[in-house]
Amino acid sequence: MLHGAFLWLSEQPLVFNFLKGNRLGRSISRRFVAGETVESAVAAARRCEARGIKTTLDLLGESVSTEGETHVARDEVLRTIDVMADEGVETNVSIKLTQLGLDIGRSVCWNNLRQILDRVRERNGFIRIDMENSDCTERTLDLFRRDVLPFYKDHCGVVIQSYLKRSGRDVGDLIGMGARIRLCKGAYAEPDNVALQAKQDVDANYLELMRSLVKEGNYPAIATHDSAMIDQTIAFVKEHNIGADRFEFQMLYGVRRDLQDSLRARGFNMRVYIPFGTAWYPYLMRRMAERPANLGFMVGSMTKELFSRNDRPT
Repeated sequence: MLHGAFLWLSEQPLVFNFLKGNRLGRSISRRFVAGETVESAVAAARRCEARGIKTTLDLLGESVSTEGETHVARDEVLRTIDVMADEGVETNVSIKLTQLGLDIGRSVCWNNLRQILDRVRERNGFIRIDMENSDCTERTLDLFRRDVLPFYKDHCGVVIQSYLKRSGRDVGDLIGMGARIRLCKGAYAEPDNVALQAKQDVDANYLELMRSLVKEGNYPAIATHDSAMIDQTIAFVKEHNIGADRFEFQMLYGVRRDLQDSLRARGFNMRVYIPFGTAWYPYLMRRMAERPANLGFMVGSMTKELFSRNDRPT
């Protein structure tokens, strides 16, 4: 029921307009989205850098339906790269291939992606190709392995989701190719034959993949807000004398800022994923629809952070 309700809400412009003009709606959006412009995202990145935290910027929007829309997205990503470089902010951007035309055609997507990769290489930056639902997984990895890695290895990485049953094989292949991987759990609703369904199974697979990545991978990103996953990662790297410079933790903008600061204070590299753009309302609603438990997670995260702040000495 909640899944359908959030999807319905994501398509209601009247609700969007209400939230844009409503103080609570604006407050929620500001918490998890940096704003509607690249300038607002760069400002958020500067605030993170002041805390010793690195960032990656993500222009919101996915699953475009026309080639013209892919060009708009491509040009905005190119502008994002240029603004970050010109402003002296680390040039690190995350993108979704459906935003560049993956569902329209491989050649359309590749032509757009190649222009972005050329620009980010010119600017000595880095692009992370996000992973979307399982319908996109093989197409994304095929393009990444065949067209991206041979020419842009130092400037592009990809994401693997631990709830997909295929991910163990994918991680092994990508480690062998020297690819840079961000590991996350995955948030899309997927069928039983494709994805693990029980949380304990997803967590167990996450930890298995994490161990392979931090031990053998090329500067992997361990993306999670789950304290248990973080604690076990730290325990593993200490047990195997793996330096903190060999990997980084990643979290979403606005989620567990207390934990972000704590990990940074302990000497671990931390990067925050900063979404921005006019599509912030569908982004938030789709995150809720994909897994309604995300709503409770966000509320719980804010509560934990609030209590953490209240416990600090004054």
